[in-house]
Amino acid sequence: MFRSRTIAGCLLAVAACASAPCGAERLKDIAAIAGVRSNQLVGYGLVVGLDGTGDQTTQTPFTVQSIRNMLTQLGVTIPPNVNPQLKNVAAVMIHATLPAFAKPGQTIDITVSSIGNAKSLRGGSLILAPLKGADGVVYAMAQGNLVVGGFGATAADGSSITVNVPSVGRIPNGATVEQAVATPFADGPFVTLNLHRSDFTTASRVVQAIDDTFGPDSAQALDASSVRVVAPGDAAQRVAFTALLENVEVQPAEAAARIIVNSRTGTVVIGSNVRVTAAAVTHGSLTVTISNDPVISQPAPLSRGVTVAVPKSDIKVEEERNRMFLFNPGVALDDIVKTVNSVGAAPGDLVAILEALKEAGALQAELIII
Repeated sequence: MFRSRTIAGCLLAVAACASAPCGAERLKDIAAIAGVRSNQLVGYGLVVGLDGTGDQTTQTPFTVQSIRNMLTQLGVTIPPNVNPQLKNVAAVMIHATLPAFAKPGQTIDITVSSIGNAKSLRGGSLILAPLKGADGVVYAMAQGNLVVGGFGATAADGSSITVNVPSVGRIPNGATVEQAVATPFADGPFVTLNLHRSDFTTASRVVQAIDDTFGPDSAQALDASSVRVVAPGDAAQRVAFTALLENVEVQPAEAAARIIVNSRTGTVVIGSNVRVTAAAVTHGSLTVTISNDPVISQPAPLSRGVTVAVPKSDIKVEEERNRMFLFNPGVALDDIVKTVNSVGAAPGDLVAILEALKEAGALQAELIII
Protein backbone atom coordinates (compact mmCIF):
# COMPACT_ATOMS: atom_id res chain seq x y z
CA MET A 1 0.00 0.00 0.00
CA PHE A 2 2.93 2.31 0.72
CA ARG A 3 4.31 1.96 -2.84
CA SER A 4 1.03 3.14 -4.34
CA ARG A 5 0.95 6.17 -2.05
CA THR A 6 4.61 7.19 -2.25
CA ILE A 7 4.28 9.81 -5.02
CA ALA A 8 1.02 11.12 -3.63
CA GLY A 9 2.54 11.31 -0.17
CA CYS A 10 5.51 13.31 -1.48
CA LEU A 11 3.20 15.80 -3.21
CA LEU A 12 1.08 16.15 -0.08
CA ALA A 13 4.19 16.69 2.03
CA VAL A 14 5.40 19.48 -0.26
CA ALA A 15 1.97 21.10 -0.22
CA ALA A 16 1.78 20.86 3.57
CA CYS A 17 5.19 22.49 3.96
CA ALA A 18 4.24 25.30 1.59
CA SER A 19 1.02 26.05 3.44
CA ALA A 20 2.36 25.55 6.99
CA PRO A 21 1.12 28.08 9.53
CA CYS A 22 3.37 30.78 10.91
CA GLY A 23 5.42 29.50 13.86
CA ALA A 24 5.20 25.85 12.83
CA GLU A 25 8.09 23.56 13.77
CA ARG A 26 9.49 20.56 11.92
CA LEU A 27 9.01 17.20 13.57
CA LYS A 28 12.80 16.72 13.62
CA ASP A 29 13.04 19.77 15.89
CA ILE A 30 10.39 18.77 18.44
CA ALA A 31 10.68 14.98 18.46
CA ALA A 32 13.21 12.15 18.18
CA ILE A 33 12.81 8.79 16.50
CA ALA A 34 12.79 5.92 18.97
CA GLY A 35 15.91 3.79 18.68
CA VAL A 36 17.94 6.48 16.91
CA ARG A 37 20.30 7.63 19.67
CA SER A 38 23.95 8.06 20.49
CA ASN A 39 25.84 5.91 22.99
CA GLN A 40 28.54 6.85 25.49
CA LEU A 41 31.90 5.07 25.46
CA VAL A 42 34.59 5.08 28.15
CA GLY A 43 38.08 3.65 28.44
CA TYR A 44 41.35 3.73 30.37
CA GLY A 45 44.76 4.36 28.86
CA LEU A 46 48.22 5.88 29.12
CA VAL A 47 49.56 9.12 27.72
CA VAL A 48 53.31 9.05 27.07
CA GLY A 49 55.90 11.53 25.84
CA LEU A 50 55.19 14.23 28.42
CA ASP A 51 57.93 16.74 29.28
CA GLY A 52 58.30 15.82 32.95
CA THR A 53 54.67 16.74 33.72
CA GLY A 54 53.33 13.20 34.14
CA ASP A 55 52.10 11.36 37.25
CA GLN A 56 54.23 11.15 40.37
CA THR A 57 54.44 7.38 40.51
CA THR A 58 54.97 7.29 44.28
CA GLN A 59 51.45 8.68 44.70
CA THR A 60 49.80 6.96 41.71
CA PRO A 61 50.84 3.30 41.83
CA PHE A 62 48.24 2.36 39.21
CA THR A 63 50.30 4.21 36.60
CA VAL A 64 53.33 2.00 37.27
CA GLN A 65 51.12 -1.09 37.28
CA SER A 66 49.66 -0.10 33.90
CA ILE A 67 53.15 0.43 32.46
CA ARG A 68 54.24 -3.00 33.72
CA ASN A 69 51.20 -4.70 32.17
CA MET A 70 51.66 -2.90 28.83
CA LEU A 71 55.37 -3.70 28.60
CA THR A 72 54.70 -7.34 29.53
CA GLN A 73 52.25 -7.62 26.62
CA LEU A 74 54.94 -6.18 24.34
CA GLY A 75 57.49 -8.76 25.53
CA VAL A 76 59.41 -6.55 27.98
CA THR A 77 59.72 -7.89 31.53
CA ILE A 78 60.52 -5.57 34.44
CA PRO A 79 62.05 -7.31 37.47
CA PRO A 80 59.70 -7.35 40.51
CA ASN A 81 62.22 -5.49 42.69
CA VAL A 82 62.50 -2.59 40.23
CA ASN A 83 60.14 0.35 40.74
CA PRO A 84 60.30 2.67 37.70
CA GLN A 85 60.25 6.37 38.52
CA LEU A 86 58.41 7.80 35.56
CA LYS A 87 57.79 11.49 34.87
CA ASN A 88 56.60 11.43 31.29
CA VAL A 89 53.63 9.05 31.65
CA ALA A 90 50.09 9.81 32.85
CA ALA A 91 47.13 7.53 33.48
CA VAL A 92 44.00 8.90 31.80
CA MET A 93 40.32 8.22 31.30
CA ILE A 94 38.95 8.45 27.77
CA HIS A 95 35.36 9.17 26.87
CA ALA A 96 33.54 9.62 23.58
CA THR A 97 30.08 9.64 22.06
CA LEU A 98 29.27 7.01 19.45
CA PRO A 99 26.71 8.50 17.02
CA ALA A 100 23.69 6.55 15.84
CA PHE A 101 24.34 4.31 12.82
CA ALA A 102 28.15 4.64 13.17
CA LYS A 103 29.81 1.87 11.14
CA PRO A 104 33.14 0.05 11.60
CA GLY A 105 36.01 2.03 10.11
CA GLN A 106 34.53 5.45 10.83
CA THR A 107 36.28 7.77 13.26
CA ILE A 108 34.97 9.78 16.22
CA ASP A 109 36.44 12.49 18.45
CA ILE A 110 37.59 11.61 21.95
CA THR A 111 38.35 13.50 25.17
CA VAL A 112 41.27 12.47 27.38
CA SER A 113 41.38 13.45 31.07
CA SER A 114 44.10 12.81 33.66
CA ILE A 115 43.05 10.77 36.69
CA GLY A 116 46.35 11.04 38.56
CA ASN A 117 48.39 14.07 39.60
CA ALA A 118 49.87 14.88 36.19
CA LYS A 119 50.43 18.63 35.82
CA SER A 120 49.86 18.74 32.08
CA LEU A 121 49.09 16.46 29.13
CA ARG A 122 50.49 18.94 26.63
CA GLY A 123 52.62 17.29 23.97
CA GLY A 124 51.60 13.76 24.96
CA SER A 125 50.43 10.84 22.86
CA LEU A 126 47.70 8.38 23.79
CA ILE A 127 48.68 4.74 23.45
CA LEU A 128 46.17 2.33 21.89
CA ALA A 129 43.24 1.89 24.31
CA PRO A 130 39.84 0.19 23.97
CA LEU A 131 36.59 2.11 24.45
CA LYS A 132 33.69 0.17 25.92
CA GLY A 133 29.96 0.74 26.17
CA ALA A 134 27.71 0.21 29.17
CA ASP A 135 27.43 -3.47 28.21
CA GLY A 136 31.21 -3.98 28.47
CA VAL A 137 31.67 -4.56 24.73
CA VAL A 138 34.56 -2.81 22.92
CA TYR A 139 33.08 -0.54 20.24
CA ALA A 140 36.12 1.59 19.34
CA MET A 141 39.91 1.80 19.67
CA ALA A 142 41.55 5.11 20.57
CA GLN A 143 45.05 6.41 19.84
CA GLY A 144 46.71 9.65 18.74
CA ASN A 145 48.38 12.93 19.66
CA LEU A 146 46.58 15.19 22.14
CA VAL A 147 45.48 18.74 21.49
CA VAL A 148 45.58 20.61 24.83
CA GLY A 149 44.19 24.13 25.08
CA GLY A 150 45.69 24.99 28.49
CA PHE A 151 49.27 25.27 29.65
CA GLY A 152 51.22 25.83 32.85
CA ALA A 153 54.65 27.14 33.83
CA THR A 154 56.63 26.80 37.07
CA ALA A 155 59.59 28.90 38.18
CA ALA A 156 62.60 27.77 40.22
CA ASP A 157 61.26 29.48 43.36
CA GLY A 158 58.06 27.41 43.22
CA SER A 159 55.79 30.10 41.76
CA SER A 160 53.57 28.90 38.93
CA ILE A 161 50.90 30.05 36.52
CA THR A 162 48.21 27.98 34.82
CA VAL A 163 45.98 28.97 31.91
CA ASN A 164 42.77 26.99 31.33
CA VAL A 165 42.99 23.26 32.20
CA PRO A 166 46.12 21.53 30.86
CA SER A 167 45.17 18.15 32.33
CA VAL A 168 42.41 17.60 29.73
CA GLY A 169 42.86 17.27 25.98
CA ARG A 170 41.06 16.13 22.84
CA ILE A 171 42.01 14.04 19.85
CA PRO A 172 39.95 14.82 16.73
CA ASN A 173 39.09 11.58 14.93
CA GLY A 174 41.09 9.86 17.65
CA ALA A 175 39.07 6.64 17.81
CA THR A 176 38.12 4.15 15.12
CA VAL A 177 34.78 2.38 15.37
CA GLU A 178 35.23 -1.39 15.54
CA GLN A 179 31.64 -2.53 16.04
CA ALA A 180 28.26 -1.04 15.17
CA VAL A 181 25.48 -0.74 17.72
CA ALA A 182 22.31 -2.61 16.83
CA THR A 183 19.31 -0.32 16.34
CA PRO A 184 15.60 -1.20 16.11
CA PHE A 185 14.97 1.50 13.48
CA ALA A 186 14.29 -0.97 10.67
CA ASP A 187 12.39 -3.48 12.83
CA GLY A 188 8.62 -3.74 12.97
CA PRO A 189 5.90 -2.06 10.91
CA PHE A 190 6.02 1.27 12.80
CA VAL A 191 8.25 4.27 13.46
CA THR A 192 7.75 5.85 16.87
CA LEU A 193 8.27 9.55 17.51
CA ASN A 194 9.11 10.68 21.05
CA LEU A 195 8.35 14.35 21.74
CA HIS A 196 11.07 16.34 23.50
CA ARG A 197 8.38 17.94 25.70
CA SER A 198 5.37 15.86 26.67
CA ASP A 199 2.09 17.55 25.79
CA PHE A 200 -1.25 16.00 24.85
CA THR A 201 -2.15 18.91 22.57
CA THR A 202 1.12 18.70 20.67
CA ALA A 203 0.81 14.91 20.31
CA SER A 204 -2.72 15.33 18.90
CA ARG A 205 -1.53 17.97 16.45
CA VAL A 206 1.34 15.72 15.32
CA VAL A 207 -1.11 12.92 14.55
CA GLN A 208 -3.32 15.31 12.58
CA ALA A 209 -0.39 16.72 10.58
CA ILE A 210 0.90 13.23 9.71
CA ASP A 211 -2.56 12.04 8.68
CA ASP A 212 -2.98 15.13 6.49
CA THR A 213 0.35 14.39 4.81
CA PHE A 214 0.38 10.61 4.40
CA GLY A 215 -3.31 9.76 4.58
CA PRO A 216 -5.85 8.82 7.27
CA ASP A 217 -4.87 6.41 10.06
CA SER A 218 -1.15 6.83 9.35
CA ALA A 219 -0.38 7.89 12.92
CA GLN A 220 -1.62 7.06 16.39
CA ALA A 221 -0.82 8.83 19.66
CA LEU A 222 0.27 6.36 22.33
CA ASP A 223 0.47 8.96 25.13
CA ALA A 224 1.47 12.58 25.66
CA SER A 225 5.01 12.02 24.38
CA SER A 226 4.88 9.15 21.83
CA VAL A 227 3.29 8.93 18.39
CA ARG A 228 3.39 5.70 16.37
CA VAL A 229 3.48 6.00 12.58
CA VAL A 230 2.89 3.23 10.03
CA ALA A 231 6.13 2.80 8.03
CA PRO A 232 7.22 0.64 5.08
CA GLY A 233 9.14 -2.53 5.78
CA ASP A 234 11.76 -2.08 3.06
CA ALA A 235 14.87 -0.37 4.47
CA ALA A 236 15.36 2.03 1.53
CA GLN A 237 11.71 3.06 1.54
CA ARG A 238 11.77 3.50 5.30
CA VAL A 239 14.70 5.92 5.03
CA ALA A 240 12.88 7.97 2.37
CA PHE A 241 9.68 7.85 4.41
CA THR A 242 11.46 9.05 7.54
CA ALA A 243 13.07 11.90 5.59
CA LEU A 244 9.59 13.10 4.61
CA LEU A 245 8.22 12.45 8.08
CA GLU A 246 10.78 14.53 9.97
CA ASN A 247 10.11 17.54 7.73
CA VAL A 248 6.37 17.60 8.40
CA GLU A 249 5.61 20.88 10.16
CA VAL A 250 3.45 21.08 13.27
CA GLN A 251 2.24 23.98 15.40
CA PRO A 252 3.31 22.98 18.96
CA ALA A 253 1.00 23.72 21.85
CA GLU A 254 1.72 26.74 23.99
CA ALA A 255 3.70 25.99 27.13
CA ALA A 256 1.98 25.86 30.49
CA ALA A 257 1.98 29.02 32.59
CA ARG A 258 5.21 28.86 34.60
CA ILE A 259 7.52 31.22 36.42
CA ILE A 260 11.09 29.98 36.86
CA VAL A 261 13.19 31.54 39.61
CA ASN A 262 16.90 30.77 39.99
CA SER A 263 17.57 31.41 43.68
CA ARG A 264 21.36 31.41 43.18
CA THR A 265 21.64 33.94 40.35
CA GLY A 266 18.45 35.91 40.87
CA THR A 267 17.25 35.16 37.33
CA VAL A 268 13.47 35.26 36.87
CA VAL A 269 11.80 33.94 33.70
CA ILE A 270 8.05 34.52 33.28
CA GLY A 271 6.12 32.53 30.66
CA SER A 272 3.84 34.33 28.20
CA ASN A 273 0.70 32.60 29.54
CA VAL A 274 1.11 33.83 33.12
CA ARG A 275 -1.96 35.70 34.36
CA VAL A 276 -2.79 37.50 37.59
CA THR A 277 -6.26 37.91 39.05
CA ALA A 278 -7.33 41.07 40.85
CA ALA A 279 -4.86 41.90 43.62
CA ALA A 280 -3.35 44.94 45.36
CA VAL A 281 0.34 44.87 46.23
CA THR A 282 2.59 47.15 48.24
CA HIS A 283 6.26 46.41 48.68
CA GLY A 284 8.90 48.31 50.59
CA SER A 285 12.20 47.56 52.23
CA LEU A 286 13.41 48.36 55.74
CA THR A 287 17.08 49.37 56.07
CA VAL A 288 18.83 49.22 59.44
CA THR A 289 22.27 50.85 59.67
CA ILE A 290 24.52 50.36 62.71
CA SER A 291 27.69 52.45 62.93
CA ASN A 292 30.37 52.33 65.64
CA ASP A 293 32.08 55.64 66.52
CA PRO A 294 34.32 55.13 69.60
CA VAL A 295 34.86 58.10 71.97
CA ILE A 296 38.30 58.65 73.51
CA SER A 297 38.07 59.35 77.28
CA GLN A 298 40.99 61.36 78.65
CA PRO A 299 41.71 61.34 82.45
CA ALA A 300 42.01 64.58 84.43
CA PRO A 301 45.51 66.01 84.91
CA LEU A 302 47.55 64.39 87.72
CA SER A 303 44.72 61.91 88.34
CA ARG A 304 46.86 58.91 87.41
CA GLY A 305 44.00 57.79 85.16
CA VAL A 306 44.27 55.77 81.93
CA THR A 307 43.12 56.90 78.49
CA VAL A 308 40.41 54.53 77.25
CA ALA A 309 38.20 54.23 74.19
CA VAL A 310 34.51 54.13 75.01
CA PRO A 311 32.36 52.44 72.30
CA LYS A 312 29.43 54.43 70.96
CA SER A 313 26.93 52.93 68.50
CA ASP A 314 24.42 54.79 66.33
CA ILE A 315 21.43 52.92 64.95
CA LYS A 316 19.53 54.39 62.01
CA VAL A 317 16.36 52.91 60.54
CA GLU A 318 15.09 53.90 57.09
CA GLU A 319 11.96 52.58 55.43
CA GLU A 320 11.15 53.16 51.78
CA ARG A 321 7.73 54.57 51.09
CA ASN A 322 6.39 52.76 48.04
CA ARG A 323 2.89 53.23 46.80
CA MET A 324 0.45 50.38 46.49
CA PHE A 325 -0.15 49.18 42.92
CA LEU A 326 -3.15 47.29 41.61
CA PHE A 327 -3.37 44.25 39.33
CA ASN A 328 -6.61 44.06 37.38
CA PRO A 329 -8.13 40.65 36.51
CA GLY A 330 -6.38 38.86 33.64
CA VAL A 331 -3.24 40.98 33.69
CA ALA A 332 -0.66 39.63 31.19
CA LEU A 333 3.13 39.36 31.23
CA ASP A 334 3.83 42.82 29.80
CA ASP A 335 1.66 44.52 32.40
CA ILE A 336 3.24 42.58 35.25
CA VAL A 337 6.77 43.56 34.22
CA LYS A 338 5.85 47.21 33.61
CA THR A 339 4.05 47.53 36.95
CA VAL A 340 6.87 45.94 38.95
CA ASN A 341 9.54 47.98 37.17
CA SER A 342 7.59 51.18 37.82
CA VAL A 343 8.21 50.83 41.56
CA GLY A 344 11.89 50.03 41.07
CA ALA A 345 11.74 46.46 42.33
CA ALA A 346 14.95 44.44 42.07
CA PRO A 347 14.93 40.74 41.08
CA GLY A 348 14.85 39.74 44.75
CA ASP A 349 11.86 42.01 45.32
CA LEU A 350 10.13 40.56 42.26
CA VAL A 351 10.53 37.04 43.67
CA ALA A 352 9.00 38.14 46.98
CA ILE A 353 6.04 39.74 45.17
CA LEU A 354 5.45 36.63 43.03
CA GLU A 355 5.59 34.32 46.05
CA ALA A 356 3.11 36.52 47.90
CA LEU A 357 0.75 36.56 44.90
CA LYS A 358 1.00 32.77 44.68
CA GLU A 359 0.14 32.35 48.35
CA ALA A 360 -2.81 34.74 47.94
CA GLY A 361 -4.13 32.64 45.06
CA ALA A 362 -3.89 35.56 42.63
CA LEU A 363 -1.09 34.12 40.47
CA GLN A 364 -2.41 31.76 37.79
CA ALA A 365 0.87 29.99 37.12
CA GLU A 366 3.23 27.38 38.51
CA LEU A 367 6.06 28.94 40.50
CA ILE A 368 9.24 26.88 40.18
CA ILE A 369 12.32 27.76 42.23
CA ILE A 370 15.57 26.08 41.20
